[in-house]
Amino acid sequence: MTEASASSAKPLAGIRVLELARILAGPWCGQCLADLGADVVKVERPGAGDDTRSWGPPFVEAADGGELSAGYYHAANRGKRSVEVELDTPDGQTILRRLASRADILIENFKVGGLRKYGLDYASLSAENPRLIYCSVTGFGQTGPYAHRGGYDFMIQGMSGIMSLTGEPEGEPLKTAVAFADVFTGMYATSAVLAALQGRERTGRGCHIDMALLDTQIAVMGNQAMVHLLTGRPPPRTGNAHTSIVPYQVFPVADGHIIVACGNDGQFRRLCFVLGTGWAEDPRYATNPARVAARETLVPLIAAETAKWAKEDILAAFERETMPAGPINTLDEVFDDPQVLHRRMVSDLPEPNAEGGAVPTLRGPIVIDGEPVVATTAAPRLGQHTTEVLDDPDWGGRDSGAVP
Repeated sequence: MTEASASSAKPLAGIRVLELARILAGPWCGQCLADLGADVVKVERPGAGDDTRSWGPPFVEAADGGELSAGYYHAANRGKRSVEVELDTPDGQTILRRLASRADILIENFKVGGLRKYGLDYASLSAENPRLIYCSVTGFGQTGPYAHRGGYDFMIQGMSGIMSLTGEPEGEPLKTAVAFADVFTGMYATSAVLAALQGRERTGRGCHIDMALLDTQIAVMGNQAMVHLLTGRPPPRTGNAHTSIVPYQVFPVADGHIIVACGNDGQFRRLCFVLGTGWAEDPRYATNPARVAARETLVPLIAAETAKWAKEDILAAFERETMPAGPINTLDEVFDDPQVLHRRMVSDLPEPNAEGGAVPTLRGPIVIDGEPVVATTAAPRLGQHTTEVLDDPDWGGRDSGAVP
């Protein structure tokens, strides 16, 4: 299948996205849309581009011995076309308004009101293109006492409460190693944009989507937030343990550690069978509420038994009994895992300017009709497509008669 036919077969083929976003949350949304077949045009500052182009090492090595931007940039920008436009000039603003007039979706992550002075805010652009779906991504949203503030993922993790729950009980609060708030905001923004596309089919009009990192991070607190809402008390840090399920944590084995995840009483009985104990018949441990109450007694008993086993042996025994358990893999082990290999989670995207002619990428988790959904091109070089996009008739280029 050719690149063109592969793209046309995807759900968002023909949808045009103008991305005025940098770093992670906005570009993550753009990348998701590109994976789904949209034509995503990423606008970057001349000479510098997206901040993450320099967030290395590591960098993608170029065939000529140089580099093709940091791995961080490549993690969030595959499948896009890059144009260099100077936002601060009248010519640049004219170009962007023309592109926006042809776009279905615009993604931006400027500070609240930051694009108004350029005539690139939602009110200005929707007046010319009423079908435009305009997605604003900020730290704190378009309204409220913090709306004027900038927001980075690390700050948001601290403010949202997730760090108060992450780490060992006696240790310091910890952030997640991946930019949790940014990635989730990008995913929620994608959902909102797709819903808006469907809504536009009914109304014929676009809309303004207001995505905030803080809103998103609080929204995904899920069951932990419910603990507070129902009891009035914040849940404590429990390390790798679960506040409401026992046993559901890391346990030692003779050659490392494993995860045991007993989500119901039947699974606990199978755990006891493998370990050769009678705890499932003991009323102190027979039900999950009882096990949660007896956590301090039961967990050390389980740990003493699992420590007698080699990791490979105990995991095999648990699998035979359909008892949920698994290893704690390093990333080299992850990418050697037969399930990960079978699911084709890593793709090599062609890039003739890269050393070896390709750039590795992690695909998104979407599979449609048996085919993993991933863009067919690597993240673009800075300004790689400027002339191509500005001449593209679909974007109002010269061949369309829209400009001289």
